[in-house]
Formats: sequence, C-alpha cells, structure tokens
Amino acid sequence: MKKILLAAALAAGAVAVHAEDTLKKVKDSGVITMGVRESSGLAYTIGDGKYVGYHIDVCHRVIADLEKQLGRKLETKYQPVTSANRIPLTVNGTVDLECGSTTNNIARQKDVAFAVTTYVEEVRIAVKANSGITSINQLNGKTVATTTGTTSVQTLRKHERATGVDFKEVFGKDHADSFLLLDSGRADAFVMDGSILAKNIATSKNPADFKIVGEVLSVEPIAIMMRKDDPAFKTAVDNSIKGMMKSGDLAKVYDKWFMQPIPPTNTKIGLPLSAANKDAWANPNDKPMEDYAKK
Repeated sequence: MKKILLAAALAAGAVAVHAEDTLKKVKDSGVITMGVRESSGLAYTIGDGKYVGYHIDVCHRVIADLEKQLGRKLETKYQPVTSANRIPLTVNGTVDLECGSTTNNIARQKDVAFAVTTYVEEVRIAVKANSGITSINQLNGKTVATTTGTTSVQTLRKHERATGVDFKEVFGKDHADSFLLLDSGRADAFVMDGSILAKNIATSKNPADFKIVGEVLSVEPIAIMMRKDDPAFKTAVDNSIKGMMKSGDLAKVYDKWFMQPIPPTNTKIGLPLSAANKDAWANPNDKPMEDYAKK
C-alpha cells in the first residue's frame, strides 16, 4: 500500500511540475498565448484582432528572446482578458504572458508571479474639462466611474484627502466602458491609472473635452504577469526585460507609445518618462505596490 501511495504521490508531483513548466509547454506546442487588453493604456486593440501598445511590444520582444532560447519559432496567440478574469486565466494556464496593465501587489502574488516592473503608474482622476473639478474633495456628492476588477476606487476611498467625501460608484466592464460613462455624463469622474486615462483621452473624439486632475492617489508598479512557481520561465522573461532596460530599447519603446503619435488616431499621449520609471529600470525589481508605498 505504501508503495502504491508513494507512486501516486510521485506521479502527482510529476504532473504538477509539468503543468508549471511553461518553457517546455511552449516549446512542445510551438504556441505561446499572450493575454491582451481591449482598452488599457499599455495594451489595446485597433480592430481586426490587432493588439498594440507599450506592453504588447515588450511581450513581443520577450517572445523573440524565448524563441532564441528554445531554438524554435513560436506562434503567438492573443487572448483578450479583462480586469476581472486576467488572474484566473493566468492561473489556469489559458494565458502564458499577461501583457496588459496589472498592478503587482502582495494579494495577487499569492496567486501569480510578476516580471520585473516595466511601468510605474500613478492613479489619477479624469473629468470633463468644463466640470470645475480639480481635487478629490470636490467629488463629494458626485458619481465616480471605475472598471470592474480594479482597485482604483478603493484607493480613492483610502486617500487621506477623501475623508468625509461621499460619492456614488458606477462600474464599466472594461476601461473603454468606464471612459464612456464619463464621456456620456453618466459619471462625473473616472478614477484609474494615469496611462489608461491619458490613452483613452488621447484616442477620444474630442481630447480637449477632458483633463486629468487632482492628487496622485497611489504609485503602483505595473508588470507582466505569469503563472506562479515556474522559476525557469520567470527568469527567462526577467532576463529579456532586463536586457531591454540595459540596452536602452525599453526607453525607445516607451517613447514610441507615450511621446509619439499612436494609432488609430495618431494622437500623442504625452506622458514623459518619470523619475520613478527611470529608477525602476536602473534597479530592476519585482517588488509589490506595498513596498512602493513605503518610499
């Protein structure tokens, strides 16, 4: 009986190791699946199954380096994800690299792993330019939009300047839907990552109708997400990204998507590289948001 139980345990362990061996999985199948967003500031669609953006370019570079390491060409498949399902789809193996705009925090590290930080985000507030709203305390009695599955409104509520501010929450199913709530007047403000706000404003019909205002609500490290407990795959992804940081290629990708005209409207987002981003690239790390809050 002991031998049978031992054999069963070893077999179960072998299955678990295999399930976590992403490098073997993609080499054997010749396919790697990228989790992509429809309307994030770092990854979005321009239609016809085409996905573009800062993190999309970073992930394509990672995949190119994986091809060199594995000695074979890989087919890249795109799996649209939302704020609500991105973690489950990564955990269950549907997605190999989640290339959207996910904050690395302690709670999420219990379920998934993160590559080294590629973007340091500031959570901000977007409003109509003629709204008269310039700070958190002016949201009292207002309707605030955010996206299902994100932490932005909770961040707003925890901010010391929000003490005593009472507002109603409405939720968009994705970032484009949340922005539409603001655009259509169903919300007075949209609280979200600054890059997401800036991208949706830049690609709207009338960018001048909106502005980003108020205090920085939080500073959050954004990183490419992958399955937990697969050190070989994480090392390969991290090494690729660190190579981009060292060579200056990551700065070039940043300039392409934040300082140059972007599709589909050829409008500039106009977010210069911040000191926090420069520091993250100079000192590559996968520290969670809570460590950034201590600074």
